[in-house]
Parts: sequence; structure tokens; C-alpha cells
Amino acid sequence: MIDIRPILQVAGILLAMLALAMFLPMIADIIEGNDDWQVFLGAGFLTLFVGLSLFLTNRTGTSGLTVRQAFLMTAVIWVVLCAFAALPFAFADLGLSYVDAFFEATAGLTTTGATVVTDLQSRPVGILLWRALLQWLGGIGIIVTAVAVLPMLKIAGMQLFSTESSDQEKMLPRTARIAVTIATIYAVFSVLCFLSYWVAGMKPFDALAHAMTTVSTAGFSTHDESIGVFNSPRIEIVAMIFMISGALPFVIYMQMARGRFVPLWRDVQVRLFIFIVLSAIGLLTLQRMLDVNVEMPFGEVLLDVSFNIVAIATTTGYATEDFSRWGGFATALFFILLFLGGCTGSTAGGIKMFRVHVMAATLYNQLRRLTQPHGVFVAHYNKVQISDQVAQSVTTFLVIFIAGFFLLTAGLAAHNLDFITSASGAAAALGNIGPGLGPLIGPAGNYASLPESAKLLLCLGMLLGRLEFFTILVLLTPHFWRE
Repeated sequence: MIDIRPILQVAGILLAMLALAMFLPMIADIIEGNDDWQVFLGAGFLTLFVGLSLFLTNRTGTSGLTVRQAFLMTAVIWVVLCAFAALPFAFADLGLSYVDAFFEATAGLTTTGATVVTDLQSRPVGILLWRALLQWLGGIGIIVTAVAVLPMLKIAGMQLFSTESSDQEKMLPRTARIAVTIATIYAVFSVLCFLSYWVAGMKPFDALAHAMTTVSTAGFSTHDESIGVFNSPRIEIVAMIFMISGALPFVIYMQMARGRFVPLWRDVQVRLFIFIVLSAIGLLTLQRMLDVNVEMPFGEVLLDVSFNIVAIATTTGYATEDFSRWGGFATALFFILLFLGGCTGSTAGGIKMFRVHVMAATLYNQLRRLTQPHGVFVAHYNKVQISDQVAQSVTTFLVIFIAGFFLLTAGLAAHNLDFITSASGAAAALGNIGPGLGPLIGPAGNYASLPESAKLLLCLGMLLGRLEFFTILVLLTPHFWRE
């Protein structure tokens, strides 16, 4: 049997930290004179009690984890944190069932940004701050998981990013060191983003909330109209800068922080990501300018297109317009971007640029072998040879991702949802993006009207996409539970 005491101990520590985070929106509500502070007080003490109980009753005195424990810990912690993070939403006067609250919390911690809360601008500051905090905390957890945990577990080609010895006994101490470095860099970015938004014209609270959801490429806003409510080119430019910053590899930022300057543009996936974003902006801008129904100056068209492309490509999910009304070409382009995502080791979701590069390099080599059967061709990523194991892992991940997309689309369609809603909702959940396409869950809508069973399916999709599928799927195999 797997010893679950270390897993429960870590879960207890993180629940205690989550409980302490609940007291921040409680203080904000007290300052504003909102009665909702009692919601966070009750949820915070309940979460703190459970967290401390798990920690104190499962102390083992060991600092190592086996691979099986690491798999189970990763899945359990994300589910447990989402379950308790939902309590303030369920207790508050938002008219949400626990399923709705769990959906909102899962969308927050996985930085998906899908929401079931409406009329945001009239909600208490505590709830708005809690939504932003969840995404900010989720962003840190995502980077730490991608940089410290998944490479050791050799999931979906992530072993290519192993930065230290793969000694399993060093997993917890190593993760703690990486978490401190990442949290510091992440906090600096967040402060810079907050100050930039404030200078650009946002009110302090809006600047704080949007800074947390921009750097985490998450997308929760304090208004139903998202960033578009501010109608400010300066704010949109600030948002684009920090959305892109959040979607780039934090491994490179870590190297810079340790005194090793590594230009971002030397990373293959960074160049590929920038190329795809610029190409999408160029194509859609050209299409929009050639559309006789568009009567806007070139500068406005370029800004609108650039912002919405960057928001979807980085999996942030902000919006300034309902781009699903821009025509068939725009819908198809945004649908493709729903899958790709940002760079590995960032807060962005999706398939990730490094997998796109690995698959392209592998395919290119296969085509060359057709014409030169006796040739020896080796694919590289950042001057490192792509092993057959990595190529196979990436291929398997893509197959599972596509299979998951089809199954989730079918599951949503079984709830009498139209194809665009079902397909884009599945892609947005698995890619951790937030808004889908169409009038129901598009940029101008939300997920509130979906059946509860459909919301639970989307929660599963968000967790599968965020944990790279294998972390959860491996738990379903009988071999995993055998000695």
C-alpha cells in the first residue's frame, strides 16, 4: 500500500496556507463595511482546522517521496484545494450551489478563468479579491508543478526540462527551493503589473485584482465586460506586456535571477510562440481591414486584434470585444489558438509550444527519412537531442489530449448544447483558457446557464488539462496501486 501520510501532511500545510489567504478578503470586506467578512472567517477557520489536523496527525519525519506518492500527491492536492477554495463562494450570498462554487474555485486555481458569477461590478470586494487571489496562487502552483514536479515524473515529455538530479528523495526540498525563487520573481512581476495598471488609469483595487490575474495568465476580472470596460489603449498595452511575460518560461527568469543571463529569444519555444502570435495578429488584422463591414481606423483594428489574440494565445482569456462575431475566419483562428497555449514552465495552459516544436521536428525527420532511407537524422530542442522517449511521450500526450477533447465535446453535446459551445468549451477547459466561442460561453457570456453535470465535466477537463492528463490517468491503472 502507498503510505499516504506524507501526502496528507503536505495537503494540510497547503490548506493552512489557503486558510490564511481567506483572511485577506475578510479584512477587505471589514474595511469596506461588507457583512461578507463573516463568510471568509467561517470558511477560513474550517479550512485551517482541517489543514492543521491533517498536518499534526500525519507527521512522518521524512522529507522524501516515491514516484507513486508524488503522482498521488499532485492529483489529491489540486482537488482538495479546489474543494476548500469553493467554500467562500458557497457560503456567500451569490446564489451559487456548491457545484457552481467548485466550478468557480477550480477555474480560479487552474487559472482557467471560466466563471459562473454574473454582475461582477456589484459584488463585494472580498469576493472579487478572493477570485483574483485564487488565480494568483494557482499561477505559482502551476509553475512549481511544471518546473519541479512533472519533469521528475517524466510526464508528456517534461523530462526534457529536468534542471537537477532526478533523485526522488530530493523532491520535496528541491520543490521548496524552486517555489521560493519562483514566488519571488512572480511577486516582482505582480508589483510591476499593479503599478503599471495604476499609472495607466485603473483604480487601485482594479489594478491589484487585474495584476494578479494578468501575471497568472488567468483572466478573472472585476467587471462583466472584462478589460473592455476601461476602454483604454494604455491599459490594454500594459495587459498585453504582462500576459506575454506570464506565458514565457519562468525557468529562464530563474536563471537570470541566479546571475546567469540567458536571452529569452534563444529559447526555441519562445521564438515559436512569438512567431505564432505575430502571424495570427497579421492575418486577422489583414482580414479585418479587407472586410467592408469594418469601419475602423487601422490603429484601432490592430489594437483590438492584437489584444484578443494575445489574450487567447497566452490562455488568459481577457476580452475587449466579442470576437466570435468577427466572422468565420476569426472563429477558426481563435479555435486553433484555444489548443496551442504558451510556453512550458509558464502559467499558460494548452498543448504548449515545446510539444508543438518536438512534433514538428519529429515529423520533419520522418519526411526526410522517406527520401533518404539510409540517412541518420537527429531532432534537437535548444541544442539538446530529442530522445525517442521524449518524442514518444509528446506523441502520446497529443493523442490523449485530442481523445480527451473529443470525449469532453461529446459529453457536453449530450447536454443538448450546440456544437460550437460544446467544442469550444471542451477546448477552453482542457487548455485552461476560460471563454469559449458563441453567444453562450463566448467573450460576452459565461458558464452560469450550463447544467451542473456539464460544469462538473468541465471541472474534470480543467484539472486534466492543468495536470497534463497523465498525473490523473495513471491513478486509474491497477498497476499503480499494486506493491
